[in-house]
Amino acid sequence: MDKQSTIGFVLIGLVLVIWFYMNAPEPQPIDNQKRNADSTLVAKDTAVQSPQPIVKETPEIEEPETAALTGVFADANNAAEEIITIESDVAIIELTNKGGSLRRYFLKEYNTWYYKDLPEDAPWYKKYVQLINSQLGSELNIVFLTKDGQLVNTADLTLELEQEGYKFNIETDDSLLLTYTYKFGPNKFIKKHYTFYGDKYAAEFEVELNNVDDIISGLSYDVMWDNGINFVEQNSVDEATYTNVSAYSGDEQVVIDASSMGDKESKDINGVVDWAGVRNKYFTAIISPDNPNSNGGVYLEGINTPNKVYGEREFYSIRYKVPYKGLNNQKDSFKLYIGPLVYKKLKSYDRNFQEIYDFGSFFGLKLITRPISEYILLPLFTFLHRFIPNYGFVIIVFSIIIKIVLYPLTKQSYKSMKRMQLLQPKIAELKEKYKDDQQKVQKETMKLYSTYGINPAGGCLPMLLQMPILFALFAFFRVTIQIRHEPFIWWITDLSSPDVIYSLPFNIPLFGVDQISGLALLLGITMFFQQKMSVRDPSQKALVYVMPVMFTFMFMGFSSGLNLYYFLFNLLSIMQQYYINNKKDDSELVPVKDPKKKKGGGFMQRMMDAAEKQAQAQKQGAKKKKKF
Repeated sequence: MDKQSTIGFVLIGLVLVIWFYMNAPEPQPIDNQKRNADSTLVAKDTAVQSPQPIVKETPEIEEPETAALTGVFADANNAAEEIITIESDVAIIELTNKGGSLRRYFLKEYNTWYYKDLPEDAPWYKKYVQLINSQLGSELNIVFLTKDGQLVNTADLTLELEQEGYKFNIETDDSLLLTYTYKFGPNKFIKKHYTFYGDKYAAEFEVELNNVDDIISGLSYDVMWDNGINFVEQNSVDEATYTNVSAYSGDEQVVIDASSMGDKESKDINGVVDWAGVRNKYFTAIISPDNPNSNGGVYLEGINTPNKVYGEREFYSIRYKVPYKGLNNQKDSFKLYIGPLVYKKLKSYDRNFQEIYDFGSFFGLKLITRPISEYILLPLFTFLHRFIPNYGFVIIVFSIIIKIVLYPLTKQSYKSMKRMQLLQPKIAELKEKYKDDQQKVQKETMKLYSTYGINPAGGCLPMLLQMPILFALFAFFRVTIQIRHEPFIWWITDLSSPDVIYSLPFNIPLFGVDQISGLALLLGITMFFQQKMSVRDPSQKALVYVMPVMFTFMFMGFSSGLNLYYFLFNLLSIMQQYYINNKKDDSELVPVKDPKKKKGGGFMQRMMDAAEKQAQAQKQGAKKKKKF
């Protein structure tokens, strides 16, 4: 491999290193001794107890003091809290009369990360993922300004449930309508209508205002989701990487991400907004008006605050601005999706919910990687699982198919590299023969390329062409919920988490690694053999050791599903390269009869001419210097 090819590979490696480093989860700022205690606290934070009054845990941020309500709202929150439970095929939902709001939302198809450690008789509320940040309050409240200048949040009011009962079950093909009412007087009220379905994550939410034009001031009121979405994964730092709030307006997704400690990000979007949603790594809550109004809009906000246990926490809020028309009776309806980030489910609602699904991007070029993941990788992955129940074996077959698809590109790269390797002894002879004349070495090297019809960039270009696919795969395996908590074989018990085989008593500097992943080690070993087969120039042997070590450490914190894919891809690449290197074909060094007619000969000829002109110019410059 000559100097130019080496530079190409080094540049590709640097691009990968920078991209992976930028997207790698940052290490948690807590020591190993504290990790076990923190895990227990996470369990307590996520697994809720049986229905009881909520103890509010306020994030460490300054909040404005709220004045006591007066007038018709003076005694609005004195009644005892009453909680009802709704169970469908997919969720268990708690509503509270305090605000007539969502209190907790459990997903029956998705378990907590620690559910395997629970006893068999553990209650359901410790097993299922719960998405509402209930320690900070309920969600889906209405905020408005009154004629006498009071800012009213329905979370501070007690609403009356019109239906009787505390426990409701919804059959698969059935639905349930529940209504909470706050009355100001005869035929004057605010109502919140909820319609839940037996087999759907999406619900209907409707706000009804009747004869309140003498109470509500201004031209709008807000529908608010205030505390983001609950953190539900064991690796909360990795989860925070994908946590944000966004809105879809004008065929474009606007994302607010407070990713750094102390950050406060916000965005005010006016006009038609199709939906707004908060998300973490695998789950989301989306609010979408049935009739988006050009006089409406949405305010998004994200705050990153210090946390004594987890180092930091992110809180996101949505405030939908709904035009208030001052009618005797006004109804505004919304679609409410609270559930998993499953692309097919999101797309089925025909409201562009799928845009919240994060397929990653290639240095911000979403138009390149998203179509690859959306229309090729995800459908193929889903199709394979219809026939293969174990996702680990799905990944193996998936790897083989991708390798077959990329075979023409990788074949050309390996053949080009093989010919460059065969040419190395001749280039070494030139360097020794003309060691005092670098210009001569360059010129003669160009002649060698031309003589044997070799393009020095021939091995790099095919690799660059497959980079978008590899980056799309990298992002795809990090966010696909299909592999969450899915076991493979042996020590690999969760394809969405690192397959830890040993925990270190210290952090490795720069990479922040304190756990050893078995698949990351195997990946590094295969990368070492790849480098060993590719790099033959003694001056470049450092690459054989440096690159595999760097990638091994970087992949230690990645999911075992991702590492399994890249390990298999590398293993198949080694087999392919070995086959090509040991096969006698047109990759052997054979002089071209007419180099100028050889495909690529024109390029080589131009390189030779440029080298010749440069050499002549330097000689002429040297002669002029001698004269003076």
